[in-house]
Formats: sequence, structure tokens, C-alpha cells
Amino acid sequence: MSRDFLNKRVKELKPSGIRRFFDLIIGRDDVISLGVGEPDFPVPWRIREEMIYSLERGITSYTSNYGLLELREAIAEYYKKFGVETTYENVLVTTGVSEGIDLALRAIINPGDRVLIPEPTYVSYEPLAYISGAEVIKIPTTPDFKLTYEMLLKFKNQKIKALILNYPNNPTGVSYRRKELEEIADAVIELDCVVISDEIYGELSYNFKHLSIASLSGMEDRTIILNGFSKGFAMTGLRIGFAIAPDDILDGMLKIHQYSMLCAPITAQIGALEALKNGEEELERMRSEYIRRRNFFVKRLRNVFDVTMPDGAFYIFPNISETGLSSEEFAEKLLLSKSVAVVPGNAFGDCGEGYIRCAYAVSIEKLKEASDRIIEFVESL
Repeated sequence: MSRDFLNKRVKELKPSGIRRFFDLIIGRDDVISLGVGEPDFPVPWRIREEMIYSLERGITSYTSNYGLLELREAIAEYYKKFGVETTYENVLVTTGVSEGIDLALRAIINPGDRVLIPEPTYVSYEPLAYISGAEVIKIPTTPDFKLTYEMLLKFKNQKIKALILNYPNNPTGVSYRRKELEEIADAVIELDCVVISDEIYGELSYNFKHLSIASLSGMEDRTIILNGFSKGFAMTGLRIGFAIAPDDILDGMLKIHQYSMLCAPITAQIGALEALKNGEEELERMRSEYIRRRNFFVKRLRNVFDVTMPDGAFYIFPNISETGLSSEEFAEKLLLSKSVAVVPGNAFGDCGEGYIRCAYAVSIEKLKEASDRIIEFVESL
């Protein structure tokens, strides 16, 4: 082929560090995977039953580009628990939070606009911001993994367009109390930028209740909330999420959504509605089990690592620097010698070097076996 037809920015993208290690274990039954962040619980039965019943009734049509009206109304009501007063008119149902991130960025970014991304961070933010035409500015947050007012104010005169904030955070599990969020909000207002607030782990907040930054004074008109049903309700493969945003931004997101995706799958939307109506009991059961696993796993790995107790999500981010191995070396050697899969910390940004991410979305029995193998591996070095 004489011409190169590929988009230059796409060509420069690196493959996901998470997926690379996931691909290494496909077909291997001997491996305990602590790699991919997916609940090991099935979709709660009431949600499954409602979706099956909808299929039996032949409900398989398109919905409005916005999503089912009843679901949008339920989402607006649901978000009151996180401090946000809104209406269905500001809600867009998306095909997972991943689509929501893409829509939000493409709706607000002009070529060259600057986007702040605190690291360590979820792997899709930087590539999607870059594809949208943004200039990405990374903010290292090690060793506390917390974004602060002072960190943000360093960019006061740099015409920042947006900040991507994820809490509870993937990969660190760190989250923010009201006072901490208020300080971030003050900085955002001084920067005069938008916050893309990825709150997908909001229901999996353990040490204190999740609060949306959009609920704080001055933030309603400069926050794009992204959330969904994959983590808290164990509906990962159903790909159902939502955005809550100011009128003008939501209109922009809708334009892209209606041309690129049309609407989220109706079966998944029906399941999401049932989750909001009757899913709290199962959600609480799963949340309690995650807390039990977190406490067990952190205690075990503290025998060999410095491990911060996560506030939420279902990840721990141990510091492995004292082993003398890089994050990738550690993950590869652990997989080859002990058949335990973890993700190297540098997959989440340069400041993640010296760490690994371990997902505790597996049974206690597997966590016990995995921690035994990890401890044996470290002690053998």
C-alpha cells in the first residue's frame, strides 16, 4: 500500500496495559486473575428476570436517542442520594461509561484545548482526550494519590478546558470527602474549566458516603457526571451507563451519540431501570462482601508490601518498589512463576511505576491462594 491512510493520532496510541496482561492468560485455567476490574457476581436475578421477560414480550426496538424516559426519570431521582438535584432533561443514557467519556470529550474539546488528568488514572482517559484533539497535561499524585487545590492552581494561567476526575479511583481506590471535594471545586472555579466526573464506583464507597462534586456550590453548570451499572450492579457486559450534564453540553453529547450510537440497547435499559427500582438489597450484599475481601486482602499483603487501605472500588495498589523489580518485571515474573495475574502500575501512568494493581473482585478462597503465592514469590526474591 503506497499511502498511509491511518489517522496519525490513532497510530500513536499505545495498546492498553490492562488488556495486554489479560490476553496473556486467556485459556489458562491455572491462573488466578486479579487483573481485569469486573465483578465476579452474576447480574442480580431480579434484573435478569426483568430483561428476560422483556425479550419474551418482544420488546427489542430502538428507544429515544436520550434513552427510555422512565429510566432517565429514575436516574435523576437516584442521583439525589449523591447530593444532586436534576431532572430527566439533563440525563442521557449511554452505552456504558466508556461511551460517556468519549462523548463528553468530543462535545467540549476544540483542537489544542488543554485537559488535566491526575495520575495514576484509568487507561482510557488520555487516549480518548488525545483523539478528541486535546493537549493532555498529566498531574502525578504519588505517594498519596490525592488531587489537591495546590496541584490544580499550578495551572491557573494555562487556559485549562477540562479536568477528568475519577473517584473512588481506578486503580488506587482513593476517594474524596466533602472538604477535599470543596477544595478541588474551588480550584476548578478559579481555573474556569469543566469537570468530567467519572463516578462509576460511587456505590462502592466504603469508608464514607459518596458525594458528587456536581452537588457543590458553583459546580452544577460546570460538571459532567458519568456513571453506570457495570460495577455496583455487576452489569458489565450489558454496557449501560448515563451522563448528567448542563443543557448545552448534554445537547452536544446527544448530537454525537445519535449519529455514532443511536441509543443504548433497550434490554439493558430495562435491566437498569429494574436495578434502580429493586436492586438495593443485592447491591448492599455485594458491597459488604467487597469490604470483607478488601480487609482480608490488604491485611495479607501488608506482610510484604506497603499497601494503602482503599476508600472504595475493588482494587488495591501495593508499592512493590522494595523488590527491586519494575512494575512490568514484577507482573511478568509473578505470572510465569506463580500463575497470578496483576496489572503493572505504569499502565495507569508514569507515576504508577513501582506499584501493581490487584482487583479483589474474586472469592475469598481465590484471594487467599493468590496472596499465598504472591507472598511466596516476594520472599523468594
